[in-house]
Amino acid sequence: MSKADLTQLYASQGQSLWLDNLSRELIESGQLAEWIRDYGIRGVTSNPSIFKKAIVGSPQYQADIATCKAKFDDIEAIYEHLVVHDIRQACDLLRPLWDESAGEDGWVSWEESPRIAHNAAASFAAASRLVDLTDRPNLLIKVPATPEGIAAFEQMIAHGISVNVTLIFSLAQVKAIFAAYQRGLSAYHARGGTVGQVRAVASLFMSRVDTLVDQKLDAIGSPAAQALKGKAALALAGMAYQHYRELFEGEGFAELRALGARSQYLLWASTGTKNPAYSDVLYVENLIAPNTINTVPEATLKAFADHGRSASLLKPRLAEDQAVWAALAELGIDMDGAIGAQLLDEGLVLFEQAFEELLAAIAAS
Repeated sequence: MSKADLTQLYASQGQSLWLDNLSRELIESGQLAEWIRDYGIRGVTSNPSIFKKAIVGSPQYQADIATCKAKFDDIEAIYEHLVVHDIRQACDLLRPLWDESAGEDGWVSWEESPRIAHNAAASFAAASRLVDLTDRPNLLIKVPATPEGIAAFEQMIAHGISVNVTLIFSLAQVKAIFAAYQRGLSAYHARGGTVGQVRAVASLFMSRVDTLVDQKLDAIGSPAAQALKGKAALALAGMAYQHYRELFEGEGFAELRALGARSQYLLWASTGTKNPAYSDVLYVENLIAPNTINTVPEATLKAFADHGRSASLLKPRLAEDQAVWAALAELGIDMDGAIGAQLLDEGLVLFEQAFEELLAAIAAS
Protein backbone atom coordinates (compact mmCIF):
# COMPACT_ATOMS: atom_id res chain seq x y z
CA MET A 1 0.00 0.00 0.00
CA SER A 2 1.52 3.33 -1.07
CA LYS A 3 0.50 6.91 -0.35
CA ALA A 4 -1.03 7.00 -3.81
CA ASP A 5 -3.06 3.88 -2.99
CA LEU A 6 -4.30 5.51 0.22
CA THR A 7 -5.62 8.49 -1.69
CA GLN A 8 -7.64 6.04 -3.80
CA LEU A 9 -8.88 3.86 -0.93
CA TYR A 10 -12.27 5.55 -0.81
CA ALA A 11 -12.76 5.30 -4.57
CA SER A 12 -11.58 1.68 -4.76
CA GLN A 13 -12.93 0.19 -1.54
CA GLY A 14 -15.54 2.65 -0.24
CA GLN A 15 -13.72 3.20 3.04
CA SER A 16 -12.70 6.58 4.47
CA LEU A 17 -9.54 7.25 6.45
CA TRP A 18 -9.82 9.85 9.21
CA LEU A 19 -6.90 11.12 11.26
CA ASP A 20 -7.05 10.52 15.01
CA ASN A 21 -5.20 13.68 15.98
CA LEU A 22 -5.60 17.45 16.07
CA SER A 23 -3.41 20.28 17.30
CA ARG A 24 -2.48 23.82 16.38
CA GLU A 25 0.99 22.62 15.41
CA LEU A 26 -0.52 20.07 13.04
CA ILE A 27 -2.56 22.79 11.35
CA GLU A 28 -0.08 25.66 11.27
CA SER A 29 2.83 23.49 10.10
CA GLY A 30 0.82 22.38 7.07
CA GLN A 31 1.01 18.76 8.21
CA LEU A 32 -2.76 18.29 8.34
CA ALA A 33 -3.10 19.67 4.82
CA GLU A 34 -0.41 17.18 3.75
CA TRP A 35 -2.23 14.25 5.38
CA ILE A 36 -5.38 15.28 3.50
CA ARG A 37 -3.62 15.80 0.17
CA ASP A 38 -1.06 12.98 0.14
CA TYR A 39 -2.48 10.26 2.42
CA GLY A 40 -6.17 10.35 1.59
CA ILE A 41 -7.33 11.62 4.98
CA ARG A 42 -11.03 12.52 4.76
CA GLY A 43 -11.86 13.55 8.33
CA VAL A 44 -10.41 14.29 11.77
CA THR A 45 -11.25 13.04 15.26
CA SER A 46 -10.20 14.48 18.60
CA ASN A 47 -10.69 13.70 22.29
CA PRO A 48 -9.57 15.06 25.67
CA SER A 49 -6.34 13.03 25.59
CA ILE A 50 -5.44 14.43 22.17
CA PHE A 51 -6.05 18.02 23.28
CA LYS A 52 -4.10 17.50 26.50
CA LYS A 53 -1.11 16.30 24.46
CA ALA A 54 -1.51 19.23 22.07
CA ILE A 55 -1.90 22.03 24.61
CA VAL A 56 0.05 21.20 27.76
CA GLY A 57 3.52 22.69 27.48
CA SER A 58 2.95 24.09 24.00
CA PRO A 59 3.90 27.76 23.50
CA GLN A 60 1.41 28.08 20.64
CA TYR A 61 -1.54 28.34 23.02
CA GLN A 62 -0.17 30.71 25.66
CA ALA A 63 -1.34 33.98 24.12
CA ASP A 64 -4.83 32.58 23.53
CA ILE A 65 -4.99 31.23 27.09
CA ALA A 66 -4.26 34.71 28.45
CA THR A 67 -6.89 36.26 26.16
CA CYS A 68 -9.53 33.69 27.14
CA LYS A 69 -8.77 34.11 30.84
CA ALA A 70 -9.40 37.83 30.52
CA LYS A 71 -12.84 37.14 29.00
CA PHE A 72 -14.10 34.12 30.92
CA ASP A 73 -14.07 33.03 34.56
CA ASP A 74 -15.17 29.44 34.03
CA ILE A 75 -12.27 27.12 33.21
CA GLU A 76 -14.33 24.95 30.85
CA ALA A 77 -15.43 28.03 28.92
CA ILE A 78 -11.76 29.01 28.63
CA TYR A 79 -10.95 25.53 27.32
CA GLU A 80 -13.79 25.58 24.79
CA HIS A 81 -12.87 29.00 23.42
CA LEU A 82 -9.23 27.92 23.29
CA VAL A 83 -9.73 24.78 21.20
CA VAL A 84 -12.57 26.05 19.03
CA HIS A 85 -9.92 27.86 16.98
CA ASP A 86 -8.33 24.52 16.08
CA ILE A 87 -11.69 22.88 15.44
CA ARG A 88 -12.73 25.67 13.08
CA GLN A 89 -9.39 25.59 11.24
CA ALA A 90 -9.66 21.85 10.72
CA CYS A 91 -13.29 22.21 9.57
CA ASP A 92 -12.21 24.83 7.05
CA LEU A 93 -9.39 22.63 5.72
CA LEU A 94 -11.82 19.77 5.21
CA ARG A 95 -14.73 21.88 3.96
CA PRO A 96 -13.92 21.37 0.23
CA LEU A 97 -14.08 17.61 0.76
CA TRP A 98 -17.32 17.98 2.72
CA ASP A 99 -18.81 19.95 -0.18
CA GLU A 100 -17.46 17.57 -2.82
CA SER A 101 -18.78 14.47 -1.04
CA ALA A 102 -22.16 16.07 -0.22
CA GLY A 103 -21.46 15.68 3.48
CA GLU A 104 -20.26 12.08 3.32
CA ASP A 105 -16.80 13.03 4.59
CA GLY A 106 -14.89 16.15 5.58
CA TRP A 107 -16.01 16.03 9.22
CA VAL A 108 -14.20 17.08 12.40
CA SER A 109 -15.20 15.51 15.73
CA TRP A 110 -15.20 17.50 18.98
CA GLU A 111 -15.81 15.52 22.17
CA GLU A 112 -17.98 16.86 24.94
CA SER A 113 -16.71 17.19 28.50
CA PRO A 114 -16.30 13.79 30.19
CA ARG A 115 -17.88 15.39 33.26
CA ILE A 116 -21.34 15.06 31.69
CA ALA A 117 -21.00 11.50 30.34
CA HIS A 118 -23.86 10.34 32.61
CA ASN A 119 -26.12 13.38 32.19
CA ALA A 120 -28.32 13.28 29.10
CA ALA A 121 -29.81 16.76 29.53
CA ALA A 122 -26.41 18.40 30.06
CA SER A 123 -25.00 16.45 27.11
CA PHE A 124 -27.70 17.71 24.75
CA ALA A 125 -27.28 21.28 25.99
CA ALA A 126 -23.50 21.08 25.50
CA ALA A 127 -23.94 19.76 21.97
CA SER A 128 -26.16 22.69 21.04
CA ARG A 129 -23.65 25.12 22.56
CA LEU A 130 -20.61 23.63 20.81
CA VAL A 131 -22.42 23.60 17.46
CA ASP A 132 -23.24 27.29 17.83
CA LEU A 133 -19.73 28.13 19.06
CA THR A 134 -18.02 26.36 16.17
CA ASP A 135 -20.40 27.65 13.50
CA ARG A 136 -19.27 25.12 10.91
CA PRO A 137 -21.57 22.67 9.08
CA ASN A 138 -19.00 19.84 9.12
CA LEU A 139 -18.75 19.44 12.90
CA LEU A 140 -19.55 16.14 14.60
CA ILE A 141 -20.29 16.26 18.32
CA LYS A 142 -18.73 13.32 20.14
CA VAL A 143 -20.73 11.65 22.92
CA PRO A 144 -19.84 8.47 24.83
CA ALA A 145 -21.95 5.34 24.52
CA THR A 146 -23.20 5.39 28.11
CA PRO A 147 -26.95 4.83 28.52
CA GLU A 148 -27.32 8.58 29.13
CA GLY A 149 -25.05 9.37 26.20
CA ILE A 150 -27.15 7.22 23.89
CA ALA A 151 -30.30 8.98 25.09
CA ALA A 152 -28.66 12.35 24.42
CA PHE A 153 -27.52 11.10 21.00
CA GLU A 154 -31.10 10.26 20.06
CA GLN A 155 -32.21 13.73 21.11
CA MET A 156 -29.39 15.36 19.15
CA ILE A 157 -30.35 13.50 15.98
CA ALA A 158 -33.99 14.46 16.58
CA HIS A 159 -32.83 18.10 16.46
CA GLY A 160 -30.60 17.75 13.40
CA ILE A 161 -27.23 17.67 15.19
CA SER A 162 -24.63 15.39 13.60
CA VAL A 163 -22.90 13.05 16.06
CA ASN A 164 -19.98 10.69 16.56
CA VAL A 165 -20.91 8.16 19.27
CA THR A 166 -17.66 7.03 20.90
CA LEU A 167 -16.35 4.50 23.42
CA ILE A 168 -18.25 1.57 21.93
CA PHE A 169 -16.91 -1.80 23.04
CA SER A 170 -19.74 -4.29 22.55
CA LEU A 171 -22.27 -5.52 20.04
CA ALA A 172 -25.06 -4.63 22.47
CA GLN A 173 -23.94 -0.99 22.40
CA VAL A 174 -23.84 -1.02 18.59
CA LYS A 175 -27.40 -2.32 18.38
CA ALA A 176 -28.68 0.21 20.93
CA ILE A 177 -26.98 3.09 19.12
CA PHE A 178 -28.29 2.12 15.69
CA ALA A 179 -31.81 1.84 17.11
CA ALA A 180 -31.49 5.25 18.78
CA TYR A 181 -30.33 6.73 15.47
CA GLN A 182 -33.40 5.46 13.67
CA ARG A 183 -35.72 6.80 16.36
CA GLY A 184 -33.95 10.15 16.29
CA LEU A 185 -34.22 10.41 12.50
CA SER A 186 -37.93 9.55 12.61
CA ALA A 187 -38.48 12.25 15.23
CA TYR A 188 -36.48 14.77 13.20
CA HIS A 189 -38.55 14.00 10.11
CA ALA A 190 -41.77 14.38 12.14
CA ARG A 191 -40.55 17.84 13.21
CA GLY A 192 -40.12 18.81 9.56
CA GLY A 193 -36.37 18.27 9.39
CA THR A 194 -34.46 17.14 6.32
CA VAL A 195 -33.06 13.79 7.44
CA GLY A 196 -30.46 13.67 4.68
CA GLN A 197 -28.62 16.58 6.28
CA VAL A 198 -27.86 14.58 9.43
CA ARG A 199 -24.65 12.52 9.71
CA ALA A 200 -23.76 10.05 12.42
CA VAL A 201 -20.99 7.53 12.97
CA ALA A 202 -20.47 4.86 15.63
CA SER A 203 -16.89 4.53 16.91
CA LEU A 204 -16.16 0.91 17.77
CA PHE A 205 -12.85 0.51 19.61
CA MET A 206 -10.48 -2.27 18.54
CA SER A 207 -7.09 -2.59 20.25
CA ARG A 208 -8.44 -1.88 23.73
CA VAL A 209 -10.76 -4.87 23.35
CA ASP A 210 -7.93 -7.24 22.51
CA THR A 211 -5.71 -5.81 25.25
CA LEU A 212 -8.22 -6.61 27.99
CA VAL A 213 -9.43 -9.92 26.55
CA ASP A 214 -5.87 -11.13 25.99
CA GLN A 215 -5.11 -10.39 29.66
CA LYS A 216 -8.09 -12.52 30.66
CA LEU A 217 -6.98 -15.32 28.32
CA ASP A 218 -3.43 -15.24 29.66
CA ALA A 219 -4.80 -15.52 33.18
CA ILE A 220 -6.75 -18.64 32.15
CA GLY A 221 -3.64 -19.99 30.46
CA SER A 222 -5.13 -23.06 28.75
CA PRO A 223 -4.34 -23.97 25.11
CA ALA A 224 -7.94 -23.14 24.21
CA ALA A 225 -7.54 -19.69 25.78
CA GLN A 226 -4.22 -19.01 24.07
CA ALA A 227 -5.72 -19.92 20.70
CA LEU A 228 -8.24 -17.08 21.07
CA LYS A 229 -5.74 -14.30 21.68
CA GLY A 230 -5.95 -11.44 19.21
CA LYS A 231 -9.31 -12.59 17.82
CA ALA A 232 -11.90 -10.79 19.94
CA ALA A 233 -11.74 -7.31 18.38
CA LEU A 234 -11.91 -8.48 14.77
CA ALA A 235 -14.78 -10.83 15.63
CA LEU A 236 -16.62 -7.93 17.24
CA ALA A 237 -16.02 -5.79 14.15
CA GLY A 238 -17.23 -8.52 11.83
CA MET A 239 -20.48 -9.07 13.72
CA ALA A 240 -21.08 -5.33 14.07
CA TYR A 241 -20.61 -4.85 10.32
CA GLN A 242 -22.97 -7.72 9.57
CA HIS A 243 -25.59 -6.07 11.79
CA TYR A 244 -24.94 -2.75 10.04
CA ARG A 245 -25.60 -4.32 6.64
CA GLU A 246 -28.72 -6.19 7.73
CA LEU A 247 -30.19 -3.05 9.28
CA PHE A 248 -29.23 -0.20 6.99
CA GLU A 249 -29.31 -2.12 3.71
CA GLY A 250 -32.49 -3.97 4.63
CA GLU A 251 -36.19 -3.27 4.93
CA GLY A 252 -35.88 -1.90 8.45
CA PHE A 253 -34.31 1.30 7.17
CA ALA A 254 -36.15 1.43 3.84
CA GLU A 255 -38.63 4.16 4.77
CA LEU A 256 -35.98 6.50 6.16
CA ARG A 257 -33.67 5.68 3.26
CA ALA A 258 -36.42 6.70 0.83
CA LEU A 259 -36.55 10.05 2.62
CA GLY A 260 -32.82 10.55 1.92
CA ALA A 261 -31.50 9.45 5.32
CA ARG A 262 -27.91 8.25 5.55
CA SER A 263 -26.94 5.08 7.35
CA GLN A 264 -24.86 5.43 10.50
CA TYR A 265 -21.41 4.23 9.48
CA LEU A 266 -19.24 2.13 11.74
CA LEU A 267 -15.97 3.87 12.54
CA TRP A 268 -13.06 1.66 13.58
CA ALA A 269 -11.33 3.45 16.48
CA SER A 270 -8.32 2.60 18.65
CA THR A 271 -6.65 1.11 15.58
CA GLY A 272 -3.08 1.65 16.72
CA THR A 273 -1.82 -1.81 17.70
CA LYS A 274 -0.86 -1.99 21.39
CA ASN A 275 0.54 -5.54 21.45
CA PRO A 276 4.01 -5.59 19.80
CA ALA A 277 3.46 -9.25 18.95
CA TYR A 278 0.73 -8.27 16.50
CA SER A 279 1.06 -6.50 13.16
CA ASP A 280 1.19 -2.73 13.49
CA VAL A 281 -1.52 -2.53 10.82
CA LEU A 282 -3.69 -5.37 12.17
CA TYR A 283 -6.72 -3.12 12.74
CA VAL A 284 -6.40 -1.36 9.40
CA GLU A 285 -5.76 -3.91 6.69
CA ASN A 286 -8.22 -6.42 8.20
CA LEU A 287 -11.04 -3.88 8.47
CA ILE A 288 -11.31 -2.50 4.95
CA ALA A 289 -14.98 -2.55 4.00
CA PRO A 290 -17.44 -0.33 2.10
CA ASN A 291 -19.31 2.30 4.10
CA THR A 292 -16.89 2.22 7.01
CA ILE A 293 -14.36 4.67 8.45
CA ASN A 294 -10.98 3.95 10.01
CA THR A 295 -9.63 6.70 12.25
CA VAL A 296 -5.89 6.18 12.48
CA PRO A 297 -3.07 7.68 14.55
CA GLU A 298 -0.24 9.19 12.54
CA ALA A 299 2.17 6.31 13.23
CA THR A 300 -0.38 3.72 12.08
CA LEU A 301 -1.15 5.74 8.95
CA LYS A 302 2.54 5.88 8.05
CA ALA A 303 2.93 2.16 8.71
CA PHE A 304 -0.05 1.34 6.51
CA ALA A 305 1.34 3.51 3.71
CA ASP A 306 4.69 1.75 4.07
CA HIS A 307 3.77 -1.93 4.26
CA GLY A 308 0.00 -2.34 4.66
CA ARG A 309 -1.99 -4.52 2.28
CA SER A 310 -5.57 -4.41 1.13
CA ALA A 311 -5.66 -8.16 0.60
CA SER A 312 -7.20 -8.95 4.00
CA LEU A 313 -10.51 -7.21 3.50
CA LEU A 314 -13.34 -7.57 6.02
CA LYS A 315 -15.08 -10.56 4.48
CA PRO A 316 -18.43 -12.12 5.48
CA ARG A 317 -17.43 -14.49 8.29
CA LEU A 318 -20.36 -14.43 10.67
CA ALA A 319 -20.15 -18.11 11.61
CA GLU A 320 -16.45 -17.79 12.42
CA ASP A 321 -16.98 -14.61 14.45
CA GLN A 322 -19.86 -16.16 16.38
CA ALA A 323 -17.68 -19.19 17.09
CA VAL A 324 -15.06 -16.90 18.65
CA TRP A 325 -17.78 -15.27 20.78
CA ALA A 326 -19.09 -18.66 21.89
CA ALA A 327 -15.60 -19.92 22.74
CA LEU A 328 -14.91 -16.82 24.82
CA ALA A 329 -18.21 -17.28 26.63
CA GLU A 330 -17.31 -20.89 27.41
CA LEU A 331 -14.20 -19.58 29.15
CA GLY A 332 -16.30 -17.18 31.22
CA ILE A 333 -15.48 -14.06 29.20
CA ASP A 334 -18.72 -12.09 28.77
CA MET A 335 -18.08 -9.75 25.85
CA ASP A 336 -21.42 -7.90 25.87
CA GLY A 337 -21.55 -7.78 29.66
CA ALA A 338 -18.53 -7.49 31.93
CA ILE A 339 -15.92 -6.84 29.22
CA GLY A 340 -17.90 -4.11 27.47
CA ALA A 341 -18.82 -2.45 30.76
CA GLN A 342 -15.24 -2.52 32.09
CA LEU A 343 -13.82 -1.03 28.90
CA LEU A 344 -16.44 1.72 28.84
CA ASP A 345 -15.70 2.61 32.47
CA GLU A 346 -11.94 2.58 31.85
CA GLY A 347 -12.31 4.71 28.73
CA LEU A 348 -14.35 7.30 30.60
CA VAL A 349 -11.79 7.40 33.42
CA LEU A 350 -8.90 7.90 30.99
CA PHE A 351 -10.66 10.76 29.20
CA GLU A 352 -11.75 12.36 32.47
CA GLN A 353 -8.22 12.21 33.86
CA ALA A 354 -6.82 13.80 30.70
CA PHE A 355 -9.53 16.45 30.73
CA GLU A 356 -8.99 17.38 34.40
CA GLU A 357 -5.22 17.51 33.92
CA LEU A 358 -5.69 19.74 30.87
CA LEU A 359 -8.00 22.11 32.72
CA ALA A 360 -5.55 22.28 35.62
CA ALA A 361 -2.69 23.08 33.25
CA ILE A 362 -4.72 25.84 31.58
CA ALA A 363 -5.64 27.28 34.99
CA ALA A 364 -1.98 27.27 36.03
CA SER A 365 -0.74 28.95 32.83
